[in-house]
Amino acid sequence: MHKLDNPQLYTDLDKQNMLGHIRHIPDMCRQAWQTASAFALPKDYSRINRVVVLGMGGSAIGGDLVAGLIEGDADIPIFVNRGYNLPAVVDDNTLVIAASYSGMTEETLSALGQAINSGAKKLIITTGGRLKDIAQQHGIPVFAFDYRSQPRAAFPFIFLPILSFIQQLGKINDMSADIDEMVGVLDRLNNEINETVPLDNNRAKQLAQQLQGRLAVFYGGGITSAVARRWKTQLNENSKAWAFYDVFPELNHNTVVGYCFPQELTSKTAVVMLRSECLPEPILRRYQATSGILKKAGISHLTIDGLGKSKLAQMMSLVLFGDYTSYYLALLNGVDPTPIEAIDCLKGELGKDK
Repeated sequence: MHKLDNPQLYTDLDKQNMLGHIRHIPDMCRQAWQTASAFALPKDYSRINRVVVLGMGGSAIGGDLVAGLIEGDADIPIFVNRGYNLPAVVDDNTLVIAASYSGMTEETLSALGQAINSGAKKLIITTGGRLKDIAQQHGIPVFAFDYRSQPRAAFPFIFLPILSFIQQLGKINDMSADIDEMVGVLDRLNNEINETVPLDNNRAKQLAQQLQGRLAVFYGGGITSAVARRWKTQLNENSKAWAFYDVFPELNHNTVVGYCFPQELTSKTAVVMLRSECLPEPILRRYQATSGILKKAGISHLTIDGLGKSKLAQMMSLVLFGDYTSYYLALLNGVDPTPIEAIDCLKGELGKDK
């Protein structure tokens, strides 16, 4: 029996049940969409021409996914701002969404503080903390949800509400059919790659095995660009592993030249290309061409394709596949996937200066 097929391994290492959160993603998506659809925004919020999402880490990735998903379909742009300062582009016609699972993210609090006295429309997504207090003090609408986990595990409660609110404001077409398809695709994928499916038939377990002991690099393009970022951060936080991401077509203008040195990394690097049939043909051709360059350089690589017909299903099936892969890799690395001790330590050190 392979170790990933041994139930005892999960009991021994996964002390805080990260697996349960991953398996719950389809249900979280259902709940998040239903709850957000019933949340009414002020009518004047429809008079906007851009959205700026303030967030960090697992709370910011929802904005990235929405931005990639609706690019080319929405009549407004979405920007994700990771940092302390509010972008100068924010004006009276901007919707500023402050997203923080804990409500205590200092970068998000700083940027929102700068937005308070502006004419921008404001919205907060959180479980509580200082952000919820600020919302109450200044009369800002707050979409509050109650799901106990690490922020990265609760991302559907930020991703899908942002998407729902943009639909509510009339900036994109009705996504209800795509939501239904996505949830069905995720349910089926759950049944194919969950922990009860043996390694021989489980593509996520197999990929985790291939990535073990290697430097993982994830490539995406268009709607899979933010997915590649999600894979990178999930390997960092769940697997406690080095990982990086890059995006098409930009990587074809620089990254592909850097495969030569240091030569000792060639056998220690694995590239995973995240592909969707919804991508434009020029981007799809780049996947094939880049595969040839990687092969010539002797770098291990493979391609994972999204599932379903809609862009949303393709995107989220890749996200779920990556979450499972990072989880299995954590177990192969002999670590509990939930704790983030380095981040907690960093916050403690930064807190000493206050």
